[in-house]
Amino acid sequence: MTGAGACAVDHQRIDLLTEAISGCRICRDAPAQGMAKRLPHEPRPVVVLSSRARVLIAGQAPGLRVHESGLPFNDASGDRLRDWLSVSREEFYDRDRFAIVPMGFCFPGYDDKGSDLPPRMECAPKWRRAVIDAMPQVELVLAIGAYAQAWHMPGLVQKTMTATVENWRAGFGVNHGPKVLPLPHPSWRNSGWLKRNPWFAAEVLPVLRQHVDRLVR
Repeated sequence: MTGAGACAVDHQRIDLLTEAISGCRICRDAPAQGMAKRLPHEPRPVVVLSSRARVLIAGQAPGLRVHESGLPFNDASGDRLRDWLSVSREEFYDRDRFAIVPMGFCFPGYDDKGSDLPPRMECAPKWRRAVIDAMPQVELVLAIGAYAQAWHMPGLVQKTMTATVENWRAGFGVNHGPKVLPLPHPSWRNSGWLKRNPWFAAEVLPVLRQHVDRLVR
């Protein structure tokens, strides 16, 4: 099938998958580590799937502000990420330009030190392959943080996130599937990392912006 018919099928597949993910409660009702480790609050999966976007933003998991608003990267981290991409807020939330699919769909809660817990273990095994297969038009994956890098860059992840990002050219050298660009999390807690690693702004961001501009405009 080609043309409008294929497009309609793609849209329907995306809509059905989005609806299924929105109704997912596995982390609360059948948690991978037993009921003692169940999600302690009502799940609110936050994803943006697309049949047209050629850039996939693969993050970690929503924070509390995103959980409350239902809008991904609706926080200071999102402001920094949009600056890295050199796109407006309007462009960023245009699902024809960007798909946004974190490794964990729901806010995982806080640890004893008040930091966000890791992405829930249930999401990726249950949903990620289906999500990726439903978006074959994606040409660039932005793998933000170690969890996304481990899934999207098998065999290329280094011992540290810094080393993985330094080795970013490896993900661009693939000859099949989308290119994958590893990025640190844009959290303001990583401001020190950015100061210690000026090569990121000098080497990686220009490449990132060039490819994003080509794919979304």
